[in-house]
Amino acid sequence: MSHDTDTHAHPEAPKGRYLYVLALGALGIVYGDIGTSPLYALRESFHASHGLLPTPANVLGVLSLIFWALIIVITVKYISFVMRADNHGEGGILALTSLVTPLQVRRGGGRWLLIILGLFGTSLLYGDGMITPAISVLSAVEGLGVATPFFEPYIIPITVSILFLLFLTQRFGTGSVGRVFGPVTVLWFLTLAVLGVVQIVEQPGVLAAANPLHGLRFFLDNGLRGFLVLGSVFLVVTGGEALYTDMGHFGKRPIRLAWFVVVLPALLLNYFGQGALILGNPEAAENPFYQMVPAWGLYPVVILATMATVIASQALISGAFSLTMQAVQLGYVPRLVIHHTSRREYGQVYIPAINWVLMVACIGLVLSFRSSSNLAAAYGVGVSTDMVITTILFYVVARERWRWSALSAGLIAGGLIIVDLAFFSANILKLPQGGWFPLAVAAVVFTLLTTWKRGRLILSERLDEHTEPLKSFLEGVIKRPPNRVPGTAIFMYRSPTHTPFSLAQNLKTNKVLHERVVLLAVKTEEVPRVRRSQRVTLTPLGHEFYQVVMRFGFMEQPNVPRVLKSVWPNGADIALSDVTYFVGRETVFATKRAGMALWREKLFALMSRNALSASSFYHLPPGQVVELGAQIEL
Repeated sequence: MSHDTDTHAHPEAPKGRYLYVLALGALGIVYGDIGTSPLYALRESFHASHGLLPTPANVLGVLSLIFWALIIVITVKYISFVMRADNHGEGGILALTSLVTPLQVRRGGGRWLLIILGLFGTSLLYGDGMITPAISVLSAVEGLGVATPFFEPYIIPITVSILFLLFLTQRFGTGSVGRVFGPVTVLWFLTLAVLGVVQIVEQPGVLAAANPLHGLRFFLDNGLRGFLVLGSVFLVVTGGEALYTDMGHFGKRPIRLAWFVVVLPALLLNYFGQGALILGNPEAAENPFYQMVPAWGLYPVVILATMATVIASQALISGAFSLTMQAVQLGYVPRLVIHHTSRREYGQVYIPAINWVLMVACIGLVLSFRSSSNLAAAYGVGVSTDMVITTILFYVVARERWRWSALSAGLIAGGLIIVDLAFFSANILKLPQGGWFPLAVAAVVFTLLTTWKRGRLILSERLDEHTEPLKSFLEGVIKRPPNRVPGTAIFMYRSPTHTPFSLAQNLKTNKVLHERVVLLAVKTEEVPRVRRSQRVTLTPLGHEFYQVVMRFGFMEQPNVPRVLKSVWPNGADIALSDVTYFVGRETVFATKRAGMALWREKLFALMSRNALSASSFYHLPPGQVVELGAQIEL
């Protein structure tokens, strides 16, 4: 027996004017990160630490690497192949992991390794979410120092102030700001293109860098030094993972349209323009982006660049909120306070705990590293590791989901992973200069994710030890009927085969049952959203006992009372205002029993004490909830 409730459909094939509207929106949200890379990417390739002179051969060589990095990593890998691996329209490494792991369960092996890879890749994205706002905004504000030395002492305070205001306004949502995302980003990409064209006209020979032989010759001439430059070249494609993660907001067609029509041409023109400037004036390699700007336009471009980097930062912050909500729904993170900031757009959420952690981390990075060049050393390690993991998971999806042959999947994934590993190897050498930071963040987040997931499984086992099977409980109720009182009681439970702990405790303590008893389970499926026809399943168990299973996707936040409106059996006239909800509240203690290491059990107990209550998370009416506590030893 199924009942329908509200669901959130995703437009699969936008057409006409709507397609262009979505493409415009994608420019700000999807391409904000990759679109601000020209502020620092080429500059870092010729940073003094590399000892690379801006000779014509080296300039053409680096430009060739940038050109082919954008083509191979973004156009071929993400736009052409990885974006095909969508989970009902949603993208990102967590969605990709959920595509892979169910198949591995049926095959009986490999699941644990794929889950670990996916979770570690997810953890790395939090480090990216901390570094991207810091390096983007700081690199934009540094343009003031190019305009006049007067602003040099104020660059750090201005950057910190912008970041503080950015995080402070998150609670208002991105709806109002989002209306200007597209137009501002269009102006930004147009500016990138115009600045580049002006320089290319002066040095048209720079276009020869599209020949891959220049990149090959660069490696032959510079050896190890040339290989290390790959770590800076990688900065031009760091938005690739964000592009894939944000796919669910707009769909594939708008993202591809925006890339080929606006983003790719603008980026190539600007990078080649910067290269042309360096060919004519090697000293401009110190900051080629702002050196391209005429004196009269420097302040407007700094303001525009700052707006563009704020937009890019907003996209990463919103992505961290969405990722956290997915992790909560999939059981890897404790229940947190989640605010929906828009009545129309479901994906716009605000999570205070994540917001303040990101703010402190971003401001701390700016104060610690003090320049975008220093931050660039920390940037890239996490994203390059994520790209390797994405390629591995993509191969499994191609083989298992799409039934590609081992040869076809191996050739494509093999070619892509060679490029991924080259960038990874160049970036991993940045560890002493700050590359350790995203890995340290990922290690902490990964520990939290796995500890919570494992702890919940152990807790469920311990609770089952203290409750009898549901079948025998119902048989006991039939043989020895307790007093039944008027009303409807809903008991939340985890295991469909065992009696809810709160039900057993209530009967033991109060010696009565309500005339109608509903055993309610809320399950999160490994799909973004559940179809309306599959939302609720109701099973009569006899003697006015009913088993209800609600299913939600990992992009949905459960609202139990709203769904219950369509659940009552046989058209019974039951007022939701008279329903009593019984939920368990466990206090967990660490022990030396087999399960997890003692320090992880203590960590889980701490996380459990600070988790949002089930009644708040499921939007249960506060005046109708009875919480029954229990002390559980892990």
